[in-house]
Amino acid sequence: MVHDRFGSKAKLDDSAEHGAAAELFVVEGDSASAAVAQVRDPRRQAVLPMQGKPLNAARAPRRKVIEHPFLGPLGECLGTGLEAGCDPRRARYGKVLVLTDPDADGIHCGFLVLLFLHRFMRPFLDTGRVELVRPPWGEVVADGELTLAFSEPELAATVDRFRARSNVSVRRYRGLAALDADMIHETCVDPATRRTVGVTSVDVAAMIELVEAIEPDLGERE
Repeated sequence: MVHDRFGSKAKLDDSAEHGAAAELFVVEGDSASAAVAQVRDPRRQAVLPMQGKPLNAARAPRRKVIEHPFLGPLGECLGTGLEAGCDPRRARYGKVLVLTDPDADGIHCGFLVLLFLHRFMRPFLDTGRVELVRPPWGEVVADGELTLAFSEPELAATVDRFRARSNVSVRRYRGLAALDADMIHETCVDPATRRTVGVTSVDVAAMIELVEAIEPDLGERE
């Protein structure tokens, strides 16, 4: 559903309620948005797709970031205000959950979202209400028993654990599109069973430092 108040290109599937108990899922695109919207709690969980790879907010001029068709509406959706005017108490959602595919592109997209929050909404970021969702990386089925893995090392360790079984199959997922609705709900959406990692400005600063070792001009403005 398109909400004009957040920009004509924003596709926010909003929650019925807002406030501390509400959550905003930020996902990579329309297909991921539809998959999450199908299994979310519409009363308190909203979904906003990125519509392509976000702008690098660490490099881009302020005006270009604010006018970006995804980052601008993201800031408006959250409702806290930006930069010195950012007040976490005004947030329309109590939590922001960045849910991307666990591949290189998905990780990069998630990092770009964090760069925006780090530069423009740091007080909100530092409330501890921004989390990265960890979708499953793959599965091992051993004699009919399914075990999920959430990283390549975990997948390898699971394979080793079941190596003595007579019938073992291994499958690496290709993002959310490879998961059925029940699995998306259990592993990514349901607060009781999903795996998440909290992120603050300290964590993002460490990520920036790591990236700058490879790409030294990360912090320069265009």
